[in-house]
Amino acid sequence: MSVASASTNTASEAMPTAEQHGIKEHSDGRFGFVPVQTRSARFKSADVSDFDAVTGREAVWKLSPVAKFTDLTAGELDGSPYEISTAEISSTDTADVDSSDITVGWVGRDDARIGVAGLPEERASANAWTSFEQALAITVSGEDAKEITVTRATLGSAPRAAHTIIEAKPFSRAVVILQNNGDARLSENVEIILGESANLTVVTLQEWNDGAVHLSNHFASVGRDARLKHVVVSLGGSIVRVNPSVHLVGSGSDIEALGLYFADAGQHLEQQVYVNHDAPHSRSRVTYKGALQGQGARTVWIGDVLIGNKATGTDSYEQNRNLVLTEGTRADSVPNLEIETGDILGAGHASATGRFDDEQLFYLQSRGISEDEARRLVVRGFLTEIVQQIGSPQLEERLQITIEAELTATEGE
Repeated sequence: MSVASASTNTASEAMPTAEQHGIKEHSDGRFGFVPVQTRSARFKSADVSDFDAVTGREAVWKLSPVAKFTDLTAGELDGSPYEISTAEISSTDTADVDSSDITVGWVGRDDARIGVAGLPEERASANAWTSFEQALAITVSGEDAKEITVTRATLGSAPRAAHTIIEAKPFSRAVVILQNNGDARLSENVEIILGESANLTVVTLQEWNDGAVHLSNHFASVGRDARLKHVVVSLGGSIVRVNPSVHLVGSGSDIEALGLYFADAGQHLEQQVYVNHDAPHSRSRVTYKGALQGQGARTVWIGDVLIGNKATGTDSYEQNRNLVLTEGTRADSVPNLEIETGDILGAGHASATGRFDDEQLFYLQSRGISEDEARRLVVRGFLTEIVQQIGSPQLEERLQITIEAELTATEGE
């Protein structure tokens, strides 16, 4: 066939015939299933009815015990406001924070900030979005450093929905700690919005009671020259699933995503992290570290980084490390990296899961340290890298004590 005659082919003639290569054509002439080609192309909606029922075969759910929280993915949720407590400190801890620099209050669903940072990509998140009545809004302004802790401890055991907005105004600086205690069966969304040159640390700390179930999706939008440090600490609860999704929308934007988790027997702790480089000269560092001990302890970490075609000059690296302390545990670690432009400073990823280093233990024991104490030193040193980067001295000290208590409680197991 000549080139001229080939150019006259119709679209239907150019398409593969029905069932070619095992693909079956629909009656409308299109093919039934086209896989998502890039992480940013996943379907998004704030309406739970737009999502099919969760089966556990979906990519986003395949490593989760979905049968244990169908009330959060398919049932009705209580979306009413709940009780919170707050505590604020200044950078010097010698004066009260200006009340105008940090405000905390409930806002309606019509607040203009809702939906700015992102939208749900799965049914539990959409169910929470559909169900919440009011959002808890934490607004930060002022260039002086300040810190606030917002605590929830009375959610109860009924299925609930929640929505939180954290907004950092341009050039503001703050540390916001979301402290979770008590019982809960909770699906929630947290939106984090950083204006130009804002410097914000958000710490979500899960210290739930043993039977709690917590499904949380964090959406962050980071503006021009703004810097977000996002820290996930998961220690308590039966099932805890915290998935941060960070969109670097401004030139020079920066995200440091840190995670620390310690899974005991029967616990399922999961993190699915997504960083979308969508602006030039953006930077990301993702570091998650976890320890597992006890029969049935399970952790899941999935790290997706997308460097878009506009993100020239990107500098990105993600890593996950897991330390296995006993038999009968399982750690899943899946790093993914997509690059759509070759004009970058660098990008990479790493993952490792292993038990104690025998040589390290031998060295410590040869110095007169008992085996149990040597093990505690190794684990403490392994996790301290994350703790020391949080930037809140009081919280860092408390976490060190909590980790030590976890290790001491299982000594000799």
